Amino acid sequence: MPRTMPRGRLLITYGTSQLGGDRNHQCDATAVWTSSAGTRAYALLDGVGDTPAVRTWTQAAARRLARAAVLHADAEAGLRAEYDHYAAEPARTADHDLPTAAAVVVVHIPGGLLSVAWSGDARAYLLLDGHLRLLTEDHNARRAYGTDRNLITACLGGDQNDRQTEEVWGHPAVEVVRGPARPGRLLLA
Repeated sequence: MPRTMPRGRLLITYGTSQLGGDRNHQCDATAVWTSSAGTRAYALLDGVGDTPAVRTWTQAAARRLARAAVLHADAEAGLRAEYDHYAAEPARTADHDLPTAAAVVVVHIPGGLLSVAWSGDARAYLLLDGHLRLLTEDHNARRAYGTDRNLITACLGGDQNDRQTEEVWGHPAVEVVRGPARPGRLLLA
């Protein structure tokens, strides 16, 4: 669904789309948050599972993540704050089966940097000069061992920190790329 936000004389447009697939409940969620200074965060979460509880959690987590990323004015700081928040929940540390999601978040600071952070196999692409560039690397067993692309090795709601994830899977729980904001189109999938 397209959204257009006036920002001075410039119109900023973004949209979201979902393919329902064969899930009982759609557990993907997107959120956008903009600060009064114009810093904007885009978050996309792919919930693990297809229950009403996963759907509700994923929708709330997407909003929390977008807001945290704007408040920190940095995708990595926002994702780490939310990752740590969920990891510290007593029920997660007691090994209960609670919702999780692959997550990617982007923060754009007008006239400044673009930061992209992720945990899981949610992806960010940049369409620049007619070329689509993948900005993220999947957190899955295929990346780690060349095996199952469906086995996620890190995700929002997980309880392993960077060191623990690195020891087992060879990558941190949260990764980031940063660079100057350039004209182009961003695709989160």
